[in-house]
Amino acid sequence: MSTGPTSHYVRCLGREIHYLQWGAEHTRTVIAWHGLARTARDMDELADYLSAPAQGYRVICPDTLGRGLSQWSPDPQNDYCLGFYARLATDLVDQMGLARFDWVGTSMGGAIGMVAAAGALRGRIRRLVLNDMGPQIAQSALERIRSYAGNPAAFATVSELEQYFRAIYKPYGFLTDAQWRRLTETSTRRLPDGRVTPHYDPAMVQQFIHHPHDHDRWADWDSLTIPVLCLRGAHSDLLTAETALQMAQRGPRAQVVTISGCGHAPALNVPAQLELVGGFLA
Repeated sequence: MSTGPTSHYVRCLGREIHYLQWGAEHTRTVIAWHGLARTARDMDELADYLSAPAQGYRVICPDTLGRGLSQWSPDPQNDYCLGFYARLATDLVDQMGLARFDWVGTSMGGAIGMVAAAGALRGRIRRLVLNDMGPQIAQSALERIRSYAGNPAAFATVSELEQYFRAIYKPYGFLTDAQWRRLTETSTRRLPDGRVTPHYDPAMVQQFIHHPHDHDRWADWDSLTIPVLCLRGAHSDLLTAETALQMAQRGPRAQVVTISGCGHAPALNVPAQLELVGGFLA
């Protein structure tokens, strides 16, 4: 077990970004980036595992712009898109002086890594783990995500919000009661009327309005030459089996592993999933 994280704030492209750092004493670094409407705390189990002495990684877990403790965008139409997120990531790693590092990304976090690895961070991302994300995503899943993310639910109590999270994130797979409680408490903000709601800027869904083809990334995928591990939830409605098969056959020819008992996206919180990631990075 690691010694736990430290919390940091840094200005990237004029925006304040919050990140957690685990295992600062280690030299090998992993960027672990969360999904669309989530926060850095989703990576707690993975970061704890990778930063332990047995694995020996420094793990950086950012809150994306508009999520968690990072600033909300003053220009949502232009900032909430994969290109700007990749530029933020590049500024972040530049300021940290990171020349070479690995990247693990869940959903949107994987897409940011893929775009960066094909662009500004080409040659600096050593290995890439995509957790239920690929260069093409199912339109039906996109509509599902837009429906709940663009109009976040609000409740009188945190307990009600937890039940909501348990329902919409059931595809994550197994979480203990304590993990569900932590997921809830670390992604809750209170509204002016006293109700509680998920901790992100609802305007972040403008990505899908102003950048409708943001996730059409086969050209980026085909340009990659680094090792890629793709974890696909067996019941994922976002990353289809057909797309995963193409990912194994073209571009970097990803190693694709199907995670049973999960949809979109595996929570990366149980030994089997952690060992898959750790083994691939090693």
